[in-house]
Amino acid sequence: PRLQLAVIYISEARITGEHPYYYPAIHNILDGVIGLEPNNFEALVLKSSVKMSQHQFAEAKQLAEKAKGINPDNAYVYGILVDANVELGDYKAAIAHSDKMQALKPSLESYARASYLREIFGDYTGAKEAMELAVQAGLPGSEPYCWSAVTLAELYTKTGELEKATETCRKVLSIRPSYAMALGQLAKIEMKKQQYPEALSLLDSAAAIMPEFSFHEMMADIYAAQGNEEKAQQKYAEVLTMLDEDEKSGHTVALEKVKLYVKMNNWDAANKYAKEEFTARPANIDVNRELAQIAYKQNNKTAAKKHLAVAQSTGSKDPELLALAAAIQKDGTLAIN
Repeated sequence: PRLQLAVIYISEARITGEHPYYYPAIHNILDGVIGLEPNNFEALVLKSSVKMSQHQFAEAKQLAEKAKGINPDNAYVYGILVDANVELGDYKAAIAHSDKMQALKPSLESYARASYLREIFGDYTGAKEAMELAVQAGLPGSEPYCWSAVTLAELYTKTGELEKATETCRKVLSIRPSYAMALGQLAKIEMKKQQYPEALSLLDSAAAIMPEFSFHEMMADIYAAQGNEEKAQQKYAEVLTMLDEDEKSGHTVALEKVKLYVKMNNWDAANKYAKEEFTARPANIDVNRELAQIAYKQNNKTAAKKHLAVAQSTGSKDPELLALAAAIQKDGTLAIN
């Protein structure tokens, strides 16, 4: 019964976004089970999954490795190992775990992870193909199905297929009208089209459903794009407060703070948190991208070159990364290969 309750709480945390309430409660349940049964496979896997959600990647990996030792034929635990190794920057290990997961159980979860790895390595066509399989494998209306469809819409958005992205999100909302992440993705699409009032309206609706900090961050981005710097800065400050609340409940939010401080042009604070993340996961391409941007803005050419090389090591075609590389190349400070 306790493990069943933990599963329910994990699902509710995903659906409601009320992480500060649910995650401490889940840990209390799971720690109680593990205290009595240190090798309880399900409890270890669930705890590892929650640690991933809280961005405690090294601990998540350690727990998942222990669980894998108990039951090496369980597909789900390999999914956690994919995620943990991606975040820690061991992309070779992530690919190996993804292959093992698909061999054990082709599913929405395994296709989604294959999609993300393909995206990391610059294969957007393959990423979309795999995520389309994930959507097809899901139960229409379920949270995993909706998440997969919105993630597919995000891929369409990145590759400029805005009509397909919109259609995909609208389909989700026709089945599950209150799915906040679909509203948020539609807002991203409207932002791409510079339809800012429409985007803000969608974000207001999404934020009324779920207390997701990224909705408010996008609002701030829109204010900045409209030239209302004062309102943008106020909104970014609100997002920092939201992240502080998440941090108090055990959520690691250093990288999220880095991105906010960059937008706030607070380069010293951004550099502080970026270095904190770099200490924990020096091979992660996203962390190195942020450090490259900070170094570039601070005219530290040597550091910018070093971090950009790591950020580009997988061949990622992330639009923000490509824009950063182009800016550095145009500036003439670096030779981009």
